[in-house]
Amino acid sequence: MKKIKVIILRNELEDDHNLWIKACDDFNDQLEYRVVNLTSNDWLEEIRKAPFDVLLAKPGGLTAPFKQLYDERIYILRVVLGYKIFPSPLEIFIYENKRFLSSWLKANNIPHPNTDVFYDSGEALDYIQSAAYPFVAKTNIGASGSGVKVIRSVSEAKEYIEETFRGRGAPQRTGPNRDSGGFIKRGFHYMIHPSDISKKLSIYKTKASNRQKGFVIFQKYIEHEFEWRVVRIGNSFFGHKKLKTGEKTSGSLLKNYDDPPLAILDFVKEITDKYGMYSQAVDIFEDGGEGYLVNEMQCIFGQSDPYQMLVGGKPGRYCYLNNNWVFEEGDFAKNACFNLRVEFVINDLLTAKSQRR
Repeated sequence: MKKIKVIILRNELEDDHNLWIKACDDFNDQLEYRVVNLTSNDWLEEIRKAPFDVLLAKPGGLTAPFKQLYDERIYILRVVLGYKIFPSPLEIFIYENKRFLSSWLKANNIPHPNTDVFYDSGEALDYIQSAAYPFVAKTNIGASGSGVKVIRSVSEAKEYIEETFRGRGAPQRTGPNRDSGGFIKRGFHYMIHPSDISKKLSIYKTKASNRQKGFVIFQKYIEHEFEWRVVRIGNSFFGHKKLKTGEKTSGSLLKNYDDPPLAILDFVKEITDKYGMYSQAVDIFEDGGEGYLVNEMQCIFGQSDPYQMLVGGKPGRYCYLNNNWVFEEGDFAKNACFNLRVEFVINDLLTAKSQRR
């Protein structure tokens, strides 16, 4: 059988696409791949060097300039040139872009906490005089809760606005995530791989020098002790609770593996089916008055445990078969779900080829 030809589109970080490489290596009997740096000057020439079947994306989420660059080139590759990309361009555009995500959710009438974006400091200052407190301030880019701050008073809100518009930029964690724990494990890693220390310090420095300025994002605060994370990769679904530590669930790495309610799988399936999303982690609040509310959506996400879901204490996935949710026990979250992504892409391409015959 002729092998599928894949291009992995790396971002500005030299090692950030390694999980794609590992997954492709595990399927080397069915595909062959090469890597192109989508942020380099000769990106298009490199992509066009040889024929390929699909582009596997790894969008960056470190700084706004590189995020914008990656998105622009994904637009050219898909909309202008018509190449097949996974995850889809829509999934990439809303990734690490909370400003765009909030507008996209609102435009499509998808339930979510009310979100306001202000590019005018005067408008933001007017808003906070009558705002309901507490509310949440978020940076446009910022994984693991690094740019999330709960604002509890007018004076605190004024300080945040002043710092964002006229100061150093929106307050944001740019160093280690102290809420996630695992200090011993991380320390042991850096003892074995000392070269990674300089890479990590370089990332922290880049984040610190690229703080958000010129606009603020304010979101309604939803009382919660946890939020659901529902993951869809291809036709596999998973769910678990992200537990709250301090004021936030994001970045804590504390989880509860209660069986997810099937209704929340229905909720995510309806959204992802409608918009063709097959690589998504959807973070969801339960709200007594409004049902489920989408808080975040990410096409690429971290995984601190070897599984994404336990049902009856057993790891596995849900699949929707014959109008019913069916649980299948097994290890489907290998390699942070990148193997499952590659498996879906292969099957999707093979199905498309057979339908063209």
